[in-house]
Amino acid sequence: MDLRSELLKSIWYGFTALDVEKSGKVSKSQLKVLSHNLCTVLCIPHDPVALEEHFRDDDDGPVSSQGYMPYLNKYILDKVVEGSFTKENVDELCWTLTAKKNYKPDRSSSSLLPEKDAFRLWCLFNFLSEDKYPLVMVPDEVEYLLKKVCMAMSIEFNCVELEDFFSSQDSVQQSGINVWVFLEMMNSGKVTKGIEKSIISMAIEEVYREIVGDVLKEGYLWKKGQLRRNWKERWFTLRPSNLLYYTGEDRRDCQGNITLDGNCCVEVLPDRDGKRCMFCLKTLSKTYEMSASDTKQRQEWTTAIQTAIRLHVEGKNSLHKDLKLKRREQREQREKRRQAKEEELQRLRALQEERERKLAELELLKEAQKQAQALMEQDEQRRRQQHEQLQKALEVQLREAEEARVSMQAEMALKEEEAEKQRKRIQELEEMQKRLEEALQQEIKARLDEEAFRYAQAGLLAEEEEKMKALMALQEEQEEYILKTQREKQELKQEMEVKSRALDEAQRQLEEVRANRHRVDQDVVAAQRKLRQASTNVKHWNVQMNRLMRPIGPGEKRPSLGSSFQTFQIPSQRDPGLRLRRNSGTQDRDEESKENVDNSVGSDLEKRHSHASNGDMDIP
Repeated sequence: MDLRSELLKSIWYGFTALDVEKSGKVSKSQLKVLSHNLCTVLCIPHDPVALEEHFRDDDDGPVSSQGYMPYLNKYILDKVVEGSFTKENVDELCWTLTAKKNYKPDRSSSSLLPEKDAFRLWCLFNFLSEDKYPLVMVPDEVEYLLKKVCMAMSIEFNCVELEDFFSSQDSVQQSGINVWVFLEMMNSGKVTKGIEKSIISMAIEEVYREIVGDVLKEGYLWKKGQLRRNWKERWFTLRPSNLLYYTGEDRRDCQGNITLDGNCCVEVLPDRDGKRCMFCLKTLSKTYEMSASDTKQRQEWTTAIQTAIRLHVEGKNSLHKDLKLKRREQREQREKRRQAKEEELQRLRALQEERERKLAELELLKEAQKQAQALMEQDEQRRRQQHEQLQKALEVQLREAEEARVSMQAEMALKEEEAEKQRKRIQELEEMQKRLEEALQQEIKARLDEEAFRYAQAGLLAEEEEKMKALMALQEEQEEYILKTQREKQELKQEMEVKSRALDEAQRQLEEVRANRHRVDQDVVAAQRKLRQASTNVKHWNVQMNRLMRPIGPGEKRPSLGSSFQTFQIPSQRDPGLRLRRNSGTQDRDEESKENVDNSVGSDLEKRHSHASNGDMDIP
């Protein structure tokens, strides 16, 4: 059973859970959700439009399982990569969908299994069920699974309880039981009566890990280190492809992974280093020494490791899949032998019936022979009497025939003459018939020639009609091409007009931009002119202020104008402090502020000048 078959079993439960009306069809919206969840748990990219494209011809109605299978195979299962996802997540998704609809146990029952145990039993059922839908598990597989669970709980399996349960269920068919009947049986407590739920859960988990998880054996072993050469107790988990060991049985901290292949072998070692029941596992690169608790455990571990190596050499991934196929083959062989025995019994019964029928027929034949012999004697007597009577009648008839012969000879002579005349007449009629046949053949030939001419004329007419149709089709195509050319010419003309209008609009906007630019340039020139004028005025007033602010002492020379000019620096036109304002309102406010400054400076100078003229000079 490959990975695709295992996934299809779980997905079948999810699909049937969405089929509320049990019609074999599910709405497309529900299939979208199911497909998206499957892509999520299978770790493959989800194409949201693939389902719409796949069923684009049927947008209103639901989608059946046969219609969903091509999409499921193409867009989901073909993209699945083994080992890239966790199979248990897929099972949990499908179990969640189907359990809400179909799993309805009696919650008040004291023997009710936990939800996790029911899920694991559902997974075990899917693994051991037949590869036919609807999924069922044959009674032999049910017995095998229950024996495994009972063995894990260290109790003896009671087959009578299982047979009683099968006989009490009307829905149990000869082909097997479905998963819900199986879970009902497990929840009834008939198999696990008087056992604690924790022990049942541990047993179900152990069987689940063994069968579904491909765990051949688990347990504690002492392992010798590779570097420090000290002994440590580890929890080992053996699968067909590898041997993992952890620090504890919770399997959280993995300490190593030993890959098993055909080059590996296991050997039993003598006791040493204070350890007993030792054995080693040899690979191409390393040798791992281990010690079991007793001889039985060592034998079980060596046998399990050899089984894993054998499975790898034979190219098999799972021991229980191989065992399941072997059990199925044995059931098929038993069924074939049973059918052969039934056929042999039927054949023997048919032979016995045939023998009895032949004996009865033989008795009937003997009785009929006796009756036939009596009838033959009676017939012989009647025949003798009839023979004597016929002999007398024949003698009379012979005499009458002799007399008739004489008269017949005379009549024969007359008949011969008449027959000669008839022969001559027949010859004449035969000659006439030959001439008529020749004339008929000539007429048939003429009619055939005429028919051939008519067929030839009809062929010429048909050929002429086809040529006329072709000519008309060419004429229609030419007219359509002319119309198409005219339409394209009109479209090109309209497009040229639109482009020309757009070009005119762009030119008009360009002219407006140029005019705005010219106007801005003029504003900039005017602002620069005003700035130069303002700087000249500031320079002049600075000179006047320097001249008036500095007192002239006795005997000092009056400062020259050149020195006053040196103390004042005319700001450059590129000074960032003198930026132009494009807004006319801002320019007006700047001009007004400058005029106010000039007026205040002028009034201050006039006051100081008047004080100086009066001899009241303030010394700074």
